[in-house]
Amino acid sequence: MAREAKRLILESVAKYHQETARDTEFVPGVTPVLPSGAVLTAEDRVALVEAALDMRIAAGVSSRRFERQFARALGLRKAHLTNSGSSANLLALSSLTSPQLGDRRLRPGDEVITVAAGFPTTVNPIYQNGMTPVFVDVELGTYNATAERIAAAIGPRTRAIMIAHALGNPYEVDVIARLAEEHDLFLIEDNCDAVGSLHRGRLTGTFGDLATTSFYPAHHITTGEGGCVLTDNLALARIIESMRDWGRDCWCEPGEDDTCHKRFRYQLGDLPPQYDHKYTFSHVGYNLKGTDIQAALGITQLTRLDEFGAARRRNWQRLRDGLDGTPGFLLPTATPDSDPSWFGFAITLTEDAGYDRYELLRFLGDRKIGTRLLFAGNLTRHPGYLDREFRVVGDLTNSDVILERTFWVGVYPGLTSEMIDYVAASLREFAHGAR
Repeated sequence: MAREAKRLILESVAKYHQETARDTEFVPGVTPVLPSGAVLTAEDRVALVEAALDMRIAAGVSSRRFERQFARALGLRKAHLTNSGSSANLLALSSLTSPQLGDRRLRPGDEVITVAAGFPTTVNPIYQNGMTPVFVDVELGTYNATAERIAAAIGPRTRAIMIAHALGNPYEVDVIARLAEEHDLFLIEDNCDAVGSLHRGRLTGTFGDLATTSFYPAHHITTGEGGCVLTDNLALARIIESMRDWGRDCWCEPGEDDTCHKRFRYQLGDLPPQYDHKYTFSHVGYNLKGTDIQAALGITQLTRLDEFGAARRRNWQRLRDGLDGTPGFLLPTATPDSDPSWFGFAITLTEDAGYDRYELLRFLGDRKIGTRLLFAGNLTRHPGYLDREFRVVGDLTNSDVILERTFWVGVYPGLTSEMIDYVAASLREFAHGAR
């Protein structure tokens, strides 16, 4: 009876989705053209409801399945689901402070090279672990740092590099990974905006010691909230799992006991003999786990990763072609030898544009075209960071330009060709009319 009831419920859920998710006609100036968003199917809705019906409300079988499938999709050995991409960044850098890394462990006072023109949760873990960010500038057009800038920033206290691939556009990650290896630095790839992007034919997120992703609805696939830390290094993977799961030394799944068959035979720290390994803690950790409900959605979303990436590339190229030659716009470019799975389409107003960004964004907003700034622009100028310690190598001239004159519009798979053409036409109309 229960199985039949479940089947009928899930059939009703699929039918409900079809009845409520019918395509609506795009009406220019009325229908919102969002900068980002999730693309969800009946399968996604059914997966969520099925997990809820089974009351899989904590991390469990679906979480482990998603971790295996996502790691396989990126060609890495281990993935650990987290409750957000921001938590993934915190977990990734924090794991490098583990005493189990010996002399290589990061310590308070160490320096980590990053950029100011990004999202703050790439930088915040540096501060949260008592370290100092070293900021380098980025290039306009690609919006990424270069290997040359990073090499110039390496100093005697530098121990790691932690940088995001900007709007899905890979930085020179192969060269930077070699640079990190030569100087015995850890490399964390913040891959939150770039899942599926390629540099020299290789997926981003596979070059560094660790990679992070976000599954927030704006990103390439979604679990609602959620994120992940990935690595090929099994020793780091074990540390990541411990620090994500309260800092415990045990690796039993919830509800399991004695997976190692030595539950009461470990002698660790200053604990008494026969102390329960399930309650032995080897790190000062967190609880950053995701849930099976999130993972159930991630499993169905993952089957469409290539489809979503193709749509992002197609929309980006259509917009790029439609804006080519528009006065006052510096248009984005892919890093050489890269094939980005684009997160957004960035535009920087030139000095001679004859208008400011605010005027243009208001015009687009009146036409129901959503826009976003390129995140922090220059994080060092934000109120939360004015009294923080940091080091700047070179200057942040381009970051200031981004702060004042850059924005981006969407290319996510939910946008149709008609919407993309409307965005391009609106931008051209404003740019030519302002002259």
